[in-house]
Amino acid sequence: MAPPPLHLFSPSPRPPSATPPPWLHGPHVPSTSVSPPDPATEAPPAPKQHRGPRPAPRNPGSAKPLTAGVPGGRTRRAVLGIIRKVRSLELSDPRTPSPNGGGGSSSSSTATARVPFHLPIHPPPPEREEEEEKKGIRRAVPWAAARDEETKVVLRREKKTRVPTRAETELEAGELERLRRAARGKERWARAKKAGITDEVVEEVRGQWAKGQELAGVRIVEPLRRCMDRAREILEIKTGGLVVWTRGDIHFVYRGSSYLENAKRHRDFVNYNEELSPVTSNNPTSQGKYWSKDETLTNDNDEADDKDDKPIKGTLYEREVNRLLDSLGPRFIDWWWNTPLPVDADLLPEVVPDFKTPFRQCPPGVRPTLADEELTYLRKLARPLPTHFVLGRNTKLQGLAAAILKLWEKSLIAKVAVKVGIQNTNHEQMARNLKRLTRGTVILRNKDYIIIYRGKDFLPGGVAESVIERESQVHDQQAKEEEARLKMADSLQMIVGLSSERSYVGTFREYQDFHDSHARRTTENNFRIQLEAKKHRLEKELKDQEWRLSMLTKKIERSNQVLAKLHSSWSPSKKDGDRELLTEEERRIFRKIGLKMDEHVLLGRRGVFEGVIEEIHQHWKHKEVVKVITKQNQASQITYTSMMLEVETGGTLIAIERFTTSHAIILYRGKNYRRPTKSAPSNLLTKREALQRSIEVQRRGSMKYFARERKKSIDELKRELRNVTWEIRKLNHDTEQSWTA
Repeated sequence: MAPPPLHLFSPSPRPPSATPPPWLHGPHVPSTSVSPPDPATEAPPAPKQHRGPRPAPRNPGSAKPLTAGVPGGRTRRAVLGIIRKVRSLELSDPRTPSPNGGGGSSSSSTATARVPFHLPIHPPPPEREEEEEKKGIRRAVPWAAARDEETKVVLRREKKTRVPTRAETELEAGELERLRRAARGKERWARAKKAGITDEVVEEVRGQWAKGQELAGVRIVEPLRRCMDRAREILEIKTGGLVVWTRGDIHFVYRGSSYLENAKRHRDFVNYNEELSPVTSNNPTSQGKYWSKDETLTNDNDEADDKDDKPIKGTLYEREVNRLLDSLGPRFIDWWWNTPLPVDADLLPEVVPDFKTPFRQCPPGVRPTLADEELTYLRKLARPLPTHFVLGRNTKLQGLAAAILKLWEKSLIAKVAVKVGIQNTNHEQMARNLKRLTRGTVILRNKDYIIIYRGKDFLPGGVAESVIERESQVHDQQAKEEEARLKMADSLQMIVGLSSERSYVGTFREYQDFHDSHARRTTENNFRIQLEAKKHRLEKELKDQEWRLSMLTKKIERSNQVLAKLHSSWSPSKKDGDRELLTEEERRIFRKIGLKMDEHVLLGRRGVFEGVIEEIHQHWKHKEVVKVITKQNQASQITYTSMMLEVETGGTLIAIERFTTSHAIILYRGKNYRRPTKSAPSNLLTKREALQRSIEVQRRGSMKYFARERKKSIDELKRELRNVTWEIRKLNHDTEQSWTA
């Protein structure tokens, strides 16, 4: 009788010790007690197939650690190897022994059933964990999900709640579906401008409605295409229709059942307290909603009652931002991003009467300039802020400057966007004019935004007036004290008979004189320091330019040596005095033949070398005339090339013709032409040497050009250095004269 099946693990009455996780060490397989085999049932030994040393037997219960290498890299074989390793961990996972502990019990009693591992979305309650511990239920290891193919963990992303549009709330489902089916068949639509939904686009939409069409399509372009919900809202406000369907970047607008062709519709700004088509902002710091206003004409009293009945919408921050922007100026309806809508700077006054740049005074001990860390912090701070203004003109920005100064009383940063689609806009000129009017610090400027920081020395309007008033009071008081002192000194001189010499020690006049002289000397010293710094910079730059010129000169000399070496291996042929004479008629005929020829020899950057002469002789093997095309532009180069071809080939030059982008050299082989025994002459350069010569000539020409430019810059630097030296000498001479005086 066969012995009972062996247990996978040796049963033990004591509880199993805690084993380390398999991903830290290799799989641990406990030793099993195996009884000696029965000789009667023992199978006969298998015949030997290998004479060499037999490999070590592989234990099916063992498994390699997860960190071991897998052959195959990232291929399918490697992935299958990883799966096999994960599944083999099941054998290395010890089972919980049965409470009975009997060795002859069935295999089902030796281990409990495994519970498949699931990744919980929420942690299990503590009561459930206590119950599982009492019942002895053991959770499967995390990698058990890999061996259980039926177990799958899917984490779905939570969808955002979709806000219904005006068309979905006002139209019936059947009517809306009919309009959408009709919109799918439309193939023509209007195209919006970069400036947004302009009056031309609105008139084109109403023109389609006037022709009897219920729907009109509008294709939205950048930048309004970035927020299609905002584009839908603007389109409904300006046209008075309903957007029933959107296909990509095209909105289809329904005119409505009660559409009047000649009805004049008004254009209002947005009301923030009426909710019809909310557009939630994606900005985390400006999570306001912008509510479009229904354009149907209603009674004013009814509207006032409705406003009183409806609750206030939006958070306190949203209401404060809208209230602040409303106080700065009219809003820009065609804004292509989410709410809040910025102020339209083009509608602000161009000139503000009695406008002055603000008074600034930095607190004591504070530097007015910004450090790199402060600049980085301000840029990060300005990123999530809503846009305050939208600008489309370069000059006449006093109204915008006054609004920015008002904004700076509650905000550190003013964010100005540049309008898209407006011609002749220059963001550099805009930033320069705004900085001149406000005296702020431009921390960011590009083609889309201009961000201006108010500065550390900014004072609000009321504080600045108080400081100016206090300084004027102190100055007036000091002037009165000085006047009283002078009167008292005159009275004492008349009574006591003191000397007429007046002492200004400790007086306000002494302070004024000291302040004036110190300011003058400070200005002179600053000017002298600037001149010395400029002189030092010019001397350093002059030395650098001279060194670079010397390096260019050495390179040019080296290039001349290389060209001389190449020219030494080239010995051009001499012109033969015995040439064939051709009549004018023959030349005219050969010229026509050459111009009509499609085959030609192309002369490249290598110029004339032995390969060109060989190819010309190959053409003359079948035809009497050959046409050579060259890309050279200078007349001297073309003439030299044609004469060289005539001498080296032994032919006759017929003509040089000018084409649109090239020139043609026509050569006649002659009546007594005989093909040379060696078609490639040995006195010319080879193909490789010709290329090297061409590169070296081009390199030398570019270096000569830069050498001339260096010489010009050196002359200019020397002239500036002489002027600065003369100004320093003059300033020192004036200072010496003032001291001697």
